[in-house]
Amino acid sequence: MKPSNPAEILPRLAKGSEVLFLRLRSLGDVVLLTSTMRALAAWRPDLRIAAAVEPAYAPVLEGNPDVTEIFRVGRFPGAAARLAARGFPLVLNQHGGPTSSLLMAATRAPARVAWERSQFAFLANVLVPGPEEFFGTGQVHSVEHRITQLWWIGLPRGPVPAARVYAQPDALAAVGTLLGRQGVAPEKAYAVLQPGAAFATRRWPLENFVPLAHWLAEECGLAPVLLLGPGERERRAEAARLFSPQVAILEGLDLRQSIALLRGARLFVGHDTGPTHVAAAAGCPVVEIFGSSAPVHWRPWATPSRVVLNEFACRPCPGDRCYAFDEPRCILSVRVEQVKQACRELLEETDRKDGGREG
Repeated sequence: MKPSNPAEILPRLAKGSEVLFLRLRSLGDVVLLTSTMRALAAWRPDLRIAAAVEPAYAPVLEGNPDVTEIFRVGRFPGAAARLAARGFPLVLNQHGGPTSSLLMAATRAPARVAWERSQFAFLANVLVPGPEEFFGTGQVHSVEHRITQLWWIGLPRGPVPAARVYAQPDALAAVGTLLGRQGVAPEKAYAVLQPGAAFATRRWPLENFVPLAHWLAEECGLAPVLLLGPGERERRAEAARLFSPQVAILEGLDLRQSIALLRGARLFVGHDTGPTHVAAAAGCPVVEIFGSSAPVHWRPWATPSRVVLNEFACRPCPGDRCYAFDEPRCILSVRVEQVKQACRELLEETDRKDGGREG
């Protein structure tokens, strides 16, 4: 294996070698990492694939047949020592931040792969050019960008597979109990509505979900389930006031339970957030409402989906505030009827494909 000849690295890697992927955070990014690992495992099933992630996101990789070992990265010194002791011949830094770059360097792997534009590229010895080298443009999906590291070191180019997450039996049982307490019977098909997002520029107003939830129940025969994230407990009172008792409201689910909930859903409606990528990776049809971020980078990947947005010349923007208007018109301009139409089209499409779920 010679880093000076990057295209030979993977083909020459010894049978049964361990390969380490570094992607510490965040939720959506760790979910999308599974696509890259899946591509490598399909081509070289003999390799042992390890992943280093922050403990909060480790459940994303539980039960994944492509992942041999999960390193839960806590304090840096201990994590660096554990990774260095393993003697990985190949490490791929799919994060690029300071901690992941220092962990990569600590492994002292013969081949340490990073993107040449990353902040700490000097700690790698195999530098991968930007997506323009592979696609002729920088406007590519995050999954397509990630796979370029593997293409550069010898993985044959081809279609990029879907990301995958796997629901665990105990989490499925726990979610079934929670839904039952909310009046959703085990045989009842349900739709998950996820109104949260980090920034207001990506967050469709909660009150817009009310007519959508009632429409899904009355016209589509789906039990609406409102999913509030761990940091949204203060919205529970507002949600209880806005929605009828027929709408199940779940809050404070851990990540394992969220995966199980989304694995069983007939439809998911949300924003550019980690749970949206979880839903797509769980095989759930996704309607994604876009505000300030760019669908070209963050749309649902390789799953039945619809994107809902209105065009604004200022998209994308950092998103922490609206830089063009006195309010985030990009997300606020999306009408309930637009989202209903996207749901209608997606449900009809997936109904034609044997219920819309992959095995």
